[in-house]
Amino acid sequence: MTPTRHDGWAVVTPGFERVAAQELRALGIEPRAAEPGGVPFSATPAELLHANLSLRSVSRVLVRVAEFRARAFHELERLSRAVDWSEFVAPGMQVRLRVTCRKSRLYHSDAVAERVAKAIERAVPAARAAAAGDEGDDDAPADTDTQLFVVRLSHDVCTISADSSGELLHRRGYRLATAKAPIRETTAAGLLLALGWDGTRPLLDPMCGSGTIAIEAALIARNVAPGLGRRFACERWPTMPAGVPAAARVAARRAARDRCAVPLLSSDRDAGAIAAAQANAERAGVTGDIAFRQCALSAVEPPQGPGLVLVNPPYGDRVGDKGALRNLYAQLGNVARAKCAGWTLAFLSADRAFDAQVGLPFRDMLSFRNGGIPVRVVAAEVPSRG
Repeated sequence: MTPTRHDGWAVVTPGFERVAAQELRALGIEPRAAEPGGVPFSATPAELLHANLSLRSVSRVLVRVAEFRARAFHELERLSRAVDWSEFVAPGMQVRLRVTCRKSRLYHSDAVAERVAKAIERAVPAARAAAAGDEGDDDAPADTDTQLFVVRLSHDVCTISADSSGELLHRRGYRLATAKAPIRETTAAGLLLALGWDGTRPLLDPMCGSGTIAIEAALIARNVAPGLGRRFACERWPTMPAGVPAAARVAARRAARDRCAVPLLSSDRDAGAIAAAQANAERAGVTGDIAFRQCALSAVEPPQGPGLVLVNPPYGDRVGDKGALRNLYAQLGNVARAKCAGWTLAFLSADRAFDAQVGLPFRDMLSFRNGGIPVRVVAAEVPSRG
């Protein structure tokens, strides 16, 4: 019997589409042409579960349920009733509907949600459906017992997608302690992958904050699936074959390595940041893979390299005294030349004027928005001595 195939959509922060496509290929899932903010693909239920379990740079995985033109509510009602909701909703399940309407005759999102909710409740015994509100994809927690559908009306075309992830995938379960300006786990992993870091060369983060970059590096180096410590919405789907989630987790645990083969150094001048980073690393199970040190940037002692220096320095709202910040960037360049000869230096940048203070020939690797601020990831090779 041929297994069901789903049309999936790997949702990413715009700028990380190429990284997500490479990740899908590595899982044996061939991506289609990427679009801004996502990568489409086709997958069996087992492959869909594997994607949620293993993708590092993706924020959630949606599955296309239906697409149709609807210019009036009676069309929306009729075509919504034609959807086989029982593939994604079990009897008695709670359902949330996140609805957006743009440039369409049906422009009232609550009214659209009401019609789709009635179709679901009519099709699935004891199902309860309601609008999810406008919380978006930022930090709204997902109830593990609730199925989310994303309904988008654009130019009178209604697209309905089922969320297969549940909570956003950056919620690995380890980062409870935070320092100033943390970056998401998916962003940190995406940066490492975009820079070609694969766990075979040392890593240094001299402004580590919550330790997310080094922790994600340890997970990559040990081939630990980032979703091992959590559950996914698609596990509750009636179409998910029994035993697939458990088998996928067993296989993922067997594929993981016991330890990191290269040194990872994570430092920060702030004692609170180091304490938070160590607590997060312990929850992630990688404490023994990362050397944490409280020290100023000038006191950093990199492991034997060459390797990658990856930094999330102050920018945007984190910028106070611009003169002091220029000095910090200049110091970063001085430390790199003095102690990291032959290494690659990469960092997040929101201002080319600060890049120039580092004094290296940087190239842009990718651009995206971090916390609403447009940033670039720049990288340069630190010249070898001699």
